[in-house]
Amino acid sequence: MHTLYNSDSFVVVSFEVPGTDGEGPASLSRGGYEIVDKFARKEIFIEGALAESFQQGVQALVAQRPGSDAEALHEVLDDYIAGFAELAQQPVVLH
Repeated sequence: MHTLYNSDSFVVVSFEVPGTDGEGPASLSRGGYEIVDKFARKEIFIEGALAESFQQGVQALVAQRPGSDAEALHEVLDDYIAGFAELAQQPVVLH
């Protein structure tokens, strides 16, 4: 588990889960991203094709803005993440 992004609005955490089916190479893993909307107090876990799309979108946004100021990049990333956070249904529970 790695925190990839943390702003006033969102937290994005990456999860890598080792494969446990015993078949295929031991290096196979699956994982995804947990997106927490701090204001709505909801979270979503995305994996598979949706996680791949999310990752590619973030990489493209960062690549389009080399050397730009951090504040502008945070605004763009927050807007992008908000599109995925709209799918969140699970309330955040502290434990």
